[in-house]
Amino acid sequence: MFFQFLHMVTWALLPRWASPLLILSPHLSRRNLLPSTIYSTALLGRTSGRLLHISSSILPARIGRQVRARNSNRLPGSCSFCCGVEASVAVASDDNYGNKQVISVTPRLYDYLLTNVREPEILRELREETATMRGSQMQVSPDQAQLLAMLVQILGAEKCIEVGVYTGYSSLAIALVLPESGRLVACERDAVCLEVAKRYYDRAGVSHKVDVKHGLAADVLRSMIQLGETCSYDFAFVDAEKRMYQEYFELLLQLVRVGGLIVMDNVLWHGKVANPLVMDSKTLSIRNFNRSVMEDKRVSISMVGGRVPIGDGMTICRKL
Repeated sequence: MFFQFLHMVTWALLPRWASPLLILSPHLSRRNLLPSTIYSTALLGRTSGRLLHISSSILPARIGRQVRARNSNRLPGSCSFCCGVEASVAVASDDNYGNKQVISVTPRLYDYLLTNVREPEILRELREETATMRGSQMQVSPDQAQLLAMLVQILGAEKCIEVGVYTGYSSLAIALVLPESGRLVACERDAVCLEVAKRYYDRAGVSHKVDVKHGLAADVLRSMIQLGETCSYDFAFVDAEKRMYQEYFELLLQLVRVGGLIVMDNVLWHGKVANPLVMDSKTLSIRNFNRSVMEDKRVSISMVGGRVPIGDGMTICRKL
């Protein structure tokens, strides 16, 4: 399975004219500190627009796989309280998966991961200011922003869309790596948060790259389609109203070009998507979105195991 993943990533790095395949989608909720088995789904398929989709989500309920977690806070013959040892793994309960272990993120391990993120100073300052604000948990994590920026660079993107800006951490990370002629359409309905974002765009010297759209994202996307901008964007990132995920996705499929990427955030939803007892509207929406893409007849699927924690899970879609 790991070699299959490497094969797919290799194909993803080929030039645009080559046979398109997968990018990647590492995933795991950093907020859910309990061990959980994580999977990634790659959907490679053909449609009128041909779509390849990579989803960092837990295996869909219809497969009927139950997951058990193995948590070890002590090494044999040692004391976790004395040595500070944290070791957590999760294993699929179906033995046909070969008892493959995946790591579960502990606070210590996540702190270590963050110390290995290359975060520009301006992003650090924005993150720290945002941490003092109400709703700061909505900000993407530094490891997510780093991945988004790398995907934009790998893709050679020049035209991007962000649905859900908040205070601008992810959009700033993207704008920083866009070429001078690049453009990022940033959709946000909260004017107060947008003011913070615009202030940092100015400080970072990227305001000329960011086209701020204050209003409902779905309306903005429809307007862009009506203005003839279909199939002209390279990259889109969605971190907005969870109950609108399916609608955002369908609109972005019209705007993103063949070979472009659509990244959907929070597809693990802090682990709630895997808990059948959780039935609130946002969880249901994300769960239904994950299922609809999995069952989409326009795509074939390939599942790859995930070991790398990225925020609260991401779904990366490549239009073919």
